[in-house]
This record gives sequence, C-alpha cells and structure tokens, in this order.
Amino acid sequence: METIKDIARICGVGVSTVSRAINNHPDINPETKEMIMQVIKEHNYIPNNSARNLKRSESKAIAVLVKGITNPFFNDMIGIIEQETQRKKYSFILQRVEENENELDVAIQLVKEKKLKGIIFLGGIITHSSENFAQLDVPFVLSTSDIVNEEDNKAPLWSSVSVDDFAESYKMTDYLCKAGHRKIAIIAATKGDESIGKLRLEGYLKALGDNNIRPDKSIILHMEENKDSYSMETGYRLMKKLLKERDKFTAVYAIADSLAVGACRAITETGAVIPRDCSVAGFDGLEIGTYYNPSLTTIRQPVEEMAKVTIDLLFNIIRKNGQHKKVVLPGELLVRESTQEI
Repeated sequence: METIKDIARICGVGVSTVSRAINNHPDINPETKEMIMQVIKEHNYIPNNSARNLKRSESKAIAVLVKGITNPFFNDMIGIIEQETQRKKYSFILQRVEENENELDVAIQLVKEKKLKGIIFLGGIITHSSENFAQLDVPFVLSTSDIVNEEDNKAPLWSSVSVDDFAESYKMTDYLCKAGHRKIAIIAATKGDESIGKLRLEGYLKALGDNNIRPDKSIILHMEENKDSYSMETGYRLMKKLLKERDKFTAVYAIADSLAVGACRAITETGAVIPRDCSVAGFDGLEIGTYYNPSLTTIRQPVEEMAKVTIDLLFNIIRKNGQHKKVVLPGELLVRESTQEI
C-alpha cells in the first residue's frame, strides 16, 4: 500500500509538499501540485487525511503534528507512523505546525474539528507544562522530544520517545576531542532553544570541559530565530559565516546531518578537502550521510524503532492496555570518512 512518503519519493519532493498539495494549501507551485495530484491518481493513493470529511461519530483518526517539517529526519518517521497507523485500521492526518505557531493550540483546535483518537507531536520545542497538556482530552505521545523544565514523576503523566540528546552529543564531541581536535566549532540551534538544541549544545560544552578545552564563543554559531531551519541551506549559509574564523577550528560539529551536509558544501567550495583540512560531524543518521562524499560521521538515531515505539505507546494508551512511559533509546556513533585523527 502506497504511503505519503512513497508519493513524495516518486514525485521527488518532500512529504510536506505532498501534504500541502493534498490540503489545497496556497503555498505551493501550481505545476508541482498538478504533478503530485496526477501521481496520486495514477497510484490510486487515498490520502488518509481525507478523514476530515468523515462524520465525527465515524472517525478513527490519529493526527501527527510536525514542527520543523523541513528537517529530512522526520520523513522516515512519518512514513513508518503512517504505515503502522494504516495497519491498525486508523486514518492518518499529517498537520504541519509553523515555527511561530503553538503546537498545543493547533492540537486543541484539531481535536475540536475532528474526533481524534490520539495525537503524536513530532519535533518542536516542548516548553508547555504537563498541566497545559491536560487540556487535551485525547491520548498523546511526544516523539523525538520531551517536556522540558518539568520535574520527573515516579508515575509519568505523559509518554515520550527520544534519545538522550545531551549524552549523545557529549559522545560525539568527546570522540572528536579524543581524535586530537582541540578547536571544535559547532553549528547550534537558536540561542533561545529550550529543547533538543539546548541539550545538544550542553553536551558539546560538557565534553569540551571534561577534555580540558575552553569553549571559544567565536566558533559557536547559532541558527537565527524565525529565519533558519534544520536544512542544508541553513548549514551552508552558517558555515559560510563560520569560515571567517577558519584558523580557529580543525573540526565542525553540526547538531543535525542536514546542517552538516550544507556545511560540507560550503567548505569544499573554498578548495579545502574534508577531512584533511577540516573534519565534519553531524547528528541523526540520515541516509544521505551514507552516500555523501565523504560519508558523514554522525550519531544515528534509531528512527524505525522510535516510530514503532511511539505508535505502540499511543495505541496502548488508547486501548487502556498500558501506562504512560518515558522511553529513551540509545544512539550509535558512526565514524565515517568525514572525520580523522590529527
């Protein structure tokens, strides 16, 4: 059975573009939309978000709210979640949340419009309290993130699935330090980030400290609020800025593979050779990192396992077969061609 990810792959576009075409969103090129709709017709794909047309009493729908949908990391997760949802005979609704939108407000409105059975929050900065989330009268799971600034409870009031972003970022930075790098630049999230970006930056800083390296603010480059996203273009543009401090670093750690690939392009355009002149490392384990030249050293997140655990948690809660859980899965350091010892 075709999924939204399959349609996106056939059309050569992102999942978000297919979603916009299906939802008749004005922010899409008419020719692209026509091409997508033609592919959908040829493959007899029935968009599951057509569940919006079902009567509330008949609806068996799961909504996935994605913040940061331009990040390629989410494409695989969305595809797996859609497949698992279909396998359980539920409809699948993909809802994009803009960077300046409040994901909780979007979720509450969506529940009003449709009789949802559950919600999955993908990405975003979850700074709402558990009390705020209590406004949702349907089960939900936070996937790839968790509520920040919230005290741990012996009995969790919500479910979440993620890696330990602090520990995995520490692992990557410590590897670079042990490889002999004393000057390690970082392409980090916005300064106001309170979620995974903050944790990955803190892991980087702690690893530097434990290796007796003083952080250099001039080579800590932050994404810009309301402007940058986890995209290759952002990594390329920020690396261009970072190259002005070229003599101050021998390695660059980008907190997402998409940023790292863009950074690699900016470096090679100067005539520099990776990793001879500069090592580059990422985070996520995107497939593109395997085939990029040189292949990208990264922290691989267990995407398939994260997606399936997310779905299992949600349906266990829906069917009242399980308790809320906070699941932290291990990442894996993949040392490839883009880094070397010095």
